[in-house]
Amino acid sequence: MAVFQNSVTLHKPLAEVYAFLADLNNHEQLMPDNIYNWTSTADEARFTIQNMAKLALKVSQRIENEEIVCIPAEEAPFAVTLRWKVEEPEAGQTKATFIIDAELNMMMKMLASGPLQKQVDHQLNTLKEKLA
Repeated sequence: MAVFQNSVTLHKPLAEVYAFLADLNNHEQLMPDNIYNWTSTADEARFTIQNMAKLALKVSQRIENEEIVCIPAEEAPFAVTLRWKVEEPEAGQTKATFIIDAELNMMMKMLASGPLQKQVDHQLNTLKEKLA
């Protein structure tokens, strides 16, 4: 299992950050330019990653003001879980952590590790800009 993660601290209340992340419609705003054909509901998102794959993700678990977990809604190129964790380090601040757990063979790990870590970093940086 390969794990790609990063965290960012936002100067926003925990409930506000959680509410934004809990609705998959908002995640389109966090995606890089190589994501297109986006369609979503609050619980499911479908999109294409340029030159790679089509993905359909669905929320498998929500723990209010703590965690949102997404898994593939259809067959994916590899087993993957996307997890957003939020916590309140101090009043009025939220630490958001984005984790991608991917089951990659050695070849896929060599090809996908860089893009997956860039995806994590991009989404967190964009989240910080959007909720600034």
